[in-house]
Amino acid sequence: MSLSKRFINGSDFAAMALLGADYLQRNAEHVNALNVFPVPDGDTGTNMNLTMSSGVRELRSKPSNSIGKTTEVLSKGLLMGARGNSGVILSQLFRGFSRSLAGLEEAGTVQLAAALQYGVDLAYKAVVKPVEGTILTVAKEAAKHAVQYARRTNDVAELMHEVHQKAYEALQRTPDLLPVLKQVGVVDSGGQGLVFIYEGFMRSLAEADGADGQLDAYSMASEAAPPEAVAVPTTPIPVRRLDQVSAQSRLSTEEIEFLYDMEFFINRKLKGQAGAFFDEPAYKRALSKDGDSILVITEDDIIKVHVHSRKPGDVLNFSLPYGELTDIHILNMREQHRDLIEHEQSGGGTPDYSAAELLAGEGVQGVPPGQVFETAPFGIIAVALGDGIADIFLENEVDTVLSGGQTMNPSTEDFVKAIEALSAEHIYILPNNGNIILAAEQAAELSERSVTVIPTRTIPQGLAAVLAFKEEETAERNSVWMKNAAEQVVSGQVTKAVRDTTIEGVDIREGDYIGIKEKTIVVSKAALQEACQGLVASMLDAGGDLLTILSGEEADAAETASLCEWIGEQYPDLELEVQKGGQPLYPYVFALE
Repeated sequence: MSLSKRFINGSDFAAMALLGADYLQRNAEHVNALNVFPVPDGDTGTNMNLTMSSGVRELRSKPSNSIGKTTEVLSKGLLMGARGNSGVILSQLFRGFSRSLAGLEEAGTVQLAAALQYGVDLAYKAVVKPVEGTILTVAKEAAKHAVQYARRTNDVAELMHEVHQKAYEALQRTPDLLPVLKQVGVVDSGGQGLVFIYEGFMRSLAEADGADGQLDAYSMASEAAPPEAVAVPTTPIPVRRLDQVSAQSRLSTEEIEFLYDMEFFINRKLKGQAGAFFDEPAYKRALSKDGDSILVITEDDIIKVHVHSRKPGDVLNFSLPYGELTDIHILNMREQHRDLIEHEQSGGGTPDYSAAELLAGEGVQGVPPGQVFETAPFGIIAVALGDGIADIFLENEVDTVLSGGQTMNPSTEDFVKAIEALSAEHIYILPNNGNIILAAEQAAELSERSVTVIPTRTIPQGLAAVLAFKEEETAERNSVWMKNAAEQVVSGQVTKAVRDTTIEGVDIREGDYIGIKEKTIVVSKAALQEACQGLVASMLDAGGDLLTILSGEEADAAETASLCEWIGEQYPDLELEVQKGGQPLYPYVFALE
């Protein structure tokens, strides 16, 4: 360490972050196993690992000895890679941590403790209804203790040891604050993930004491590939759009007016000779003279620019005075359109594009030209897992479907890119999963577009919201109607239990089929048919007019027919509709209206 253990700099903290990410990655499955519901897609550990991996990737690309700069880089990486509630909260903890240390080259115990506390304050503000007994509580108790203990020591390693110990103690108390944890016999999964990260921090500082080679092992400037412990996923999240082929056929290549798709960053820290003040409204007006689909996102000293322009040279020239231009991507959309038409005419159809491809600027051709060059009044983005469910959304006014659910949550960046790709005055996002809402809201906050997140927690809620949408109405009225429609539907789903447990009086055995009504497990049976019948009966306790069944990948046609026959006999006045959802892990999803 640069000054023994009294202060740490950017390199020290980078080593801490890398070891923290490594500890989290190696224990991700353990964290997943702590999810309260014994379902096969518990994913807190996965989401936190993917979020932390995004931050680590940024750290490796931008080494610095300044702790202020290093924490800022980590924060930005976490922010854009955040997945699920746990990932978003983790990104907010370190966003506040970074802001508190801004401008510092080194930090001692008092500064680090204050940074931990500021991170907690920011994380609590990011959550609409904070729940105690979660990662928030663990972070809060650890930070509170750090602020007090920092008055008694100037040893950073000692402070981090205390932070980890207090976080661990707070984690053990989470079942006392959240009854469902005590009932199931586990601690909070998000809190456990944070404890693993803090353990990595603590051990990095301990190992650095008298071990000068430590930082070499975690060199930020290394050209080697990231270790497996912090590897990022390579499987893209597919993005699909409605009526791609027909929209392409309605437009000739020559009609593409603003043919150059441009995407680049302006680094304000490396200002041009003029050192011009950045007047964002004036800059946008300049872009609009010969362009459209304009998006400008400012995050501290980095400006992200996206525009479709007739004159790419002019765009670059009037951007130069504001800073150094980096990561420049310029694509000819007429060329892309010709290639796409040729692909369709050869019988290849219109391929799906991923959020990762959109980020690289390679999937813009998949956007129907009618959307790219004519701004629609509304656009809708939905999250779904299963081709059948995605098709249902696409057939009902949804423009973009991001593939995701419990198993793989779209990141904040996935949402931002999907928002950028839509040419609409107002955009609605349907997360369709409680664990995805925060990432969607964070993306809406980062984007300068007009975006409303309808907080749908299930696929049935999302479908109900879409069906309530009326294009001729105002954005405000649609928001109200969509939210109300989502709240009226009763959701249910059946899946297999992955462990033995007892929840709210329901005895569950590993391998049993469990029926989940909203957030509550209401039945557990060895046979799928019995579990479905028990769930449907519970859902219909208060009556209902229409029951929609979405059959999953594992659903058997004979099983479905038998279930429909039973429902018809037991509830002769109930209208029944069956659609192929294709969702994994959940043989049946039910929506009652």
